[in-house]
Amino acid sequence: MTTAIIACGALAPPLREIVDRREWNVEIHLMPALLHNRPHMIAPRAERLAIALQARGTPVVLAYADCGTYGALDDVCERLHLGRLRGLHCYDVFAGAQQMQQLFDDEPGTYVLTDFLVQSFRRTVLCELGLDKHPELWPDYFVNYRRVVWLAQNYSGELEQEATAIAEMFALPLTIRHVGTGSLEKELEELISNAQHVGPSAINAEQESS
Repeated sequence: MTTAIIACGALAPPLREIVDRREWNVEIHLMPALLHNRPHMIAPRAERLAIALQARGTPVVLAYADCGTYGALDDVCERLHLGRLRGLHCYDVFAGAQQMQQLFDDEPGTYVLTDFLVQSFRRTVLCELGLDKHPELWPDYFVNYRRVVWLAQNYSGELEQEATAIAEMFALPLTIRHVGTGSLEKELEELISNAQHVGPSAINAEQESS
């Protein structure tokens, strides 16, 4: 049975690598990564897509953490009987909630990068915040940060060079944590397995009975 994964575009590279390597029978539906700048739009868009996929008999899982929706995605999951990635954000997915809490306990002013953010920082942060045209606004956004931490999923010298350049924009030190994609892979495997065991027929029967 093919399972549909509704995923944040920021997870696209590791998600595709895992799916291809494991040869999972899934179809991936990516939502724009820039929705993170408008998190109130994530849950409604995910819900519409999930309903359409379930209507054709396809099990669905969400490759999203809460991602700033403040529980709205959990409401969608409850209504449609979906599973999602654990955690508040993709940092939790890659590094684990406990390690992330420790990072912020040690230094609350921590700016966190993923591979996606390292690769797209100039577009998704500088341009989206208007800092490419108004660099004088930089302190308004980032004055309270004290360090930059890169959660490296797939380390390369090229990515380290770019992460270092980003840290230099902050005039802050760069810390690298090698987290890999093992946690993401494990969670996806669990979500897909659960979705296939439940199946759309069971969900439809429960919805009809209620």
